[in-house]
Order: sequence, then structure tokens, then C-alpha cells
Amino acid sequence: MSVPTSPADAVPNTGRTLRLKRGEEHRILAGHPWVFSNEVDDDTPLRAFSPGEHARIESHRGQFLGHAYVNPHALICARIVSRTAERPIDGALIEQRLEAALRLREWLYREPYYRLVFGESDGLPGLVLDRYGDVLVGQIATAGMEALRPTIEAAVRERLAPAGLFWKNDSGARTLESLPALAETAFGQIPAELTVREAGLAFAAPLATGQKTGWFYDQRANRERLTRYLTRGARVLDVCGYVGAWSLTALTAGAGSALCVDGSQAALDYAERNAQANGLALQTLRGDAFEALAALRERGERFDVVVLDPPAFIKRKKDIPRGQAAYRKLNQLAMGLMGEEGLLVSCSCSYHLSAEALGEVLQTAARHGGRGVQILEAGGQSPDHPVHPAVPETRYLKAFFCRISSQVG
Repeated sequence: MSVPTSPADAVPNTGRTLRLKRGEEHRILAGHPWVFSNEVDDDTPLRAFSPGEHARIESHRGQFLGHAYVNPHALICARIVSRTAERPIDGALIEQRLEAALRLREWLYREPYYRLVFGESDGLPGLVLDRYGDVLVGQIATAGMEALRPTIEAAVRERLAPAGLFWKNDSGARTLESLPALAETAFGQIPAELTVREAGLAFAAPLATGQKTGWFYDQRANRERLTRYLTRGARVLDVCGYVGAWSLTALTAGAGSALCVDGSQAALDYAERNAQANGLALQTLRGDAFEALAALRERGERFDVVVLDPPAFIKRKKDIPRGQAAYRKLNQLAMGLMGEEGLLVSCSCSYHLSAEALGEVLQTAARHGGRGVQILEAGGQSPDHPVHPAVPETRYLKAFFCRISSQVG
């Protein structure tokens, strides 16, 4: 059954064309969906388009490249949604993409707790949908998807019939598209907090005041990896632990104790509640990650396992030097809290910090701290965050599982 006609289907779809300059089509032909404003030929001026309007993207020779939505005020001025000339952007296409995304997640997971739509990787650039049982939480990052919002809502109702859909559109990416930050209910009943089930554990997480959409599904596979390295009775330090996912996973797998550090007392309150709900004992410490690690070192504390899952220190290319220094300092502090040897799980969600660069950060931190480091395994984002091979921006999460020893390498 097709999605009913909605106000979004009335978005100006004039069939007008954006033509690229000579030679600018190669990246698009390779599968990347973004068009940058400096790639557009002056014969088809961007200023003639309104935000959210649809356009045909063509090469300088008139070759059809795709149907896209346009934002003339953004650096990424167009994002291709369809590469089939006969398939324009409409409700039927949105429903088809949503159905394909759902089939993948139902194949991957037995329970309905996952990222349902991951932007470009699911053919819906600018859209994220996370599923929490019968509640969906979404984020829209682009003007083109904002214009399609009623169509998306209709498709979600038609295919999933959830209890409710909540838009948590407060990401910084909206500023780049001249979109306001807002949080509102699209339809249905939305609870004040979310329920998540993962690896046999039940978690509660805040919605309105929570980070991102409320949960970090992208680390699920890495939390599972952690359990393979834990020795019974291990003492675990979980830095930037949010509502306790890493800590409780470790405790369930046999850790003797876990200390969850976060700068938010509200998050730690949830972590303690989650521990109690699962019959586990958890210690918490509120504080800045760098200051907390330094204080623990001063107190002579030692841990067998340290998990570092900080926010992105590098959000733009110009932040790389400062961000690398922050990652290096945080990892060096963590290594200083280990005895003769231990396990360090070092994560980065900064796209602009490559896996190779994170390895260099770890080696530099180890040498400055007089430690040895061996990378045992490298993890990435969970499979409900699939990587589009033509879009390197969809590969962002790194998680290195490292043996730290007193033997300097």
C-alpha cells in the first residue's frame, strides 16, 4: 500500500535542473550523493531554488545523475535521493527506502531496539530514526528532509504503526542548513524516558534531556566485544559512561566492580537506576573526564579495564590538532591508572580522526606515559549503522581494544 498524499508531496518539484561544471560528476558517478555549491554551473544558478525544492542533477553534458533535494544556502547544496530517472522523490520512494531499512534491522536483531534509518547509508540523506520498542525518535539534519517530514511521518505510520514518533531536532547540523533547533511530538504518546533492551539488560534513558536520540546504538557491537576480554573479578572504569551501558555490560560479564564517570549527574542517576533494575551494584563519580582521571591517579586507584567513550573532540578539520591533543591526554591519563597490564578500550566518534591517527595517538600516549601498547582488535559502529562504501563520512566510529603493559614498546 502506498503512502497517502501529504503536504510534503506538494514541495515544489518543478523538474528544473542543476547542471554541474565540467569534470565535477566523477564523485557522483562513483556513488557519493552530495553536490557542493562550487560544483554547480552558473547556467543553472542555485539562487533560483528554494530550500527543499527538488531538482534533476545533470553533468555538464546533460547526463542524468539523480533526483535531489536542494538547499541553495548550504555548502552541500544538493543531496541525491534517487538515481533512477523514472523514480522521483515522493511518498512511494520514501516508503520503499523505509521498508528496505526495516528488513535489514529485522534480519540483524530479534528485538525492536536499533537504529532504523542511518541517513545516506539507507538512501535517505539527512534522516536518522531510532527505534525503542513501539516508540521512534528521529532527527532531521537537512532542509530537504525537513520539507519531506509529513511524508516520512505518513510512511512511518503506514509501515510500523508505532505508539508515537518524536522529533529531537537539536543537532548542530541543522544550523548549517539554516534550520531551527526544536523538539516536538509528531504523533502519538511519547514517554518522558525511553526503554532499551540490549544483551539481556533493560535500560532507561532520558529523552528530552538525553544525548543524541537518547541512546548510543552504534556501540552495541563493541560492548559485546568487551565481554570477550573480561576476566572474572576485573575492576572496570567507564569514562563518559552516560547511563551505564558499558559498566553494566561489564558487570554482567563477570567484572568484580565498575566505576562510571560522567559530567552529568542526571545521567549518573539513570546509571544507578539501571544498575538496581538489573540487580547489579554500580559506583558512580561525577566530574570532567580529564579531572576525574587525574584525581583517581592522585588517590592511587588502579583498574584492570578502562573504557574511554568520549564525545567527538574533532567536529571540523580545523579542530584536528587540538582534538588529537585531547585524545592523547585522555588516553595517557587512562593508561596511568593501570597496573602491570590491563585492557584499554579507546573510542573516537570523530570522523576527522582516522583509525590510523587514533593508533598514532595511542602510541604517543603510551610512550609519554612510559607504557607499552598492543592493539588487539579494532571495532567500528554496529551494523544498524551500515557504511556506504562510496560515502566515507558514514564510517565514523573507531574502538580499539588494547593491551597496556609496563613493557615499553
